Amino acid sequence: MSKKSILSSLPSVDEILKSVKGIHWLKSFPRKKVLQAIREIIDETRQAILDGLHSEVPEHFESHIEERIKKLSDFSLKRVINATGVVIHTNLGRSVLSEEVLERAAEIASGYSNLEYDLDTGKRGKRYSHVQSLLNEITGAESSLIVNNNAAAVLVCLSALSKGKEVIVSRGELVEIGGAFRVPDVMAHSGCTLKEVGTTNKTHLYDYENAINENTALLMQVHQSNFRMIGFTEAVSTAELVSLGKERSIPVMYDLGSGCLIDMKPAGINNELTVQEVVAAGADIVTFSGDKLLGGPQAGIIAGKKKLIDIIAKNPLMRAVRIDKLTLAAFEATLMYYLDENVAKKKVETLRMLFQQPQEIRARAERIMSGIQAAAPAAAISVIEDESQSGGGALPEVGFATFVVSIKPENASASQLEAAMRRHNPPVICRIKDNALLLDARTIRDEETSEVINAAAAALALK
Repeated sequence: MSKKSILSSLPSVDEILKSVKGIHWLKSFPRKKVLQAIREIIDETRQAILDGLHSEVPEHFESHIEERIKKLSDFSLKRVINATGVVIHTNLGRSVLSEEVLERAAEIASGYSNLEYDLDTGKRGKRYSHVQSLLNEITGAESSLIVNNNAAAVLVCLSALSKGKEVIVSRGELVEIGGAFRVPDVMAHSGCTLKEVGTTNKTHLYDYENAINENTALLMQVHQSNFRMIGFTEAVSTAELVSLGKERSIPVMYDLGSGCLIDMKPAGINNELTVQEVVAAGADIVTFSGDKLLGGPQAGIIAGKKKLIDIIAKNPLMRAVRIDKLTLAAFEATLMYYLDENVAKKKVETLRMLFQQPQEIRARAERIMSGIQAAAPAAAISVIEDESQSGGGALPEVGFATFVVSIKPENASASQLEAAMRRHNPPVICRIKDNALLLDARTIRDEETSEVINAAAAALALK
């Protein structure tokens, strides 16, 4: 058959729309996407015929259209299963929220609320009031605010307290956080002037003392949350810096970053400061994230002395970085768990995953392995010991003992298997090590195990 004859046999857009399939698609999907898919598949098929790739209209022509319609009509933001073992995975949305927290957010989102309405007086209220008392009680701070992330918290604090003036920071604390955002850049955009002191590995109290002048607005510390410096090092403690600040009447601000609210020493983690410790040391302002070790929704928290918090609250940037009712509802519900540390360890999903017992992780891994073996007996599958990571720029040097399901496919590479798992519905995000695909059971929740088994079985079935 000539190319011209094959091309003439291609159905038109109108013919497809009037077909049984076309009528069904129009009832099930947005018309715009149906038309787009039909035109794209017709154009691609026409080009393939002209290139000599088809000797007739493909047998699965309609199936290709339907697949394209579904792809074009699908949501871009999807639920995925985290099998990487990285608990606070920034690329996968960081902390997971509990069902109770989600129910609370849904309750507030599904109707009206007293977001900025005082039920006692019947007058306008402040949205921050819904979490201030909880934050103050848990952290020990005099007052607090909440904004949309920690970078915003740092930005608005510096803008309110040091615009046009100098802020002294140790050179060893000028960190870069995720997405190539750097502390010096955030400081520059706040309108303050960065004054570096000390060296990369050593900063002494006299470095701060010698740098202070009449234009100094803040002494600032930045937690090295995403790296550790070891060896020939020295740093000034918060208590020492606070003492100097009081002597010179200069506030001390601490960007704590990861926002840990519980003591992690019982878990063998001795170098992670809690917010409470920094507040107790006398820091005037502490900023930290809501969706890292705290385990809540994305937010930036500002806690500290009331007189400074009041100044920050009046800064015009607060309007630009304020949080919405969904974040506020989820954050308040998360904070409620922290009124009892033992409850927090069980109910805050981030903490629950980090503090899981090895035997619990191993049992889940073995269930997954058994399910995959039953569906794909030819693959080399085993449960082995490995290490999980906290992620989210927190606890960079700490590895958490875990158990993973190791899969070495016979007819494909680990990379091909990983890609197939990633394209499954729902996608399962894994990692590769020593030419094997690893499914870390620490971050796979019990209710997700059957989906992981199905995804692995489907991926192993591909040739």
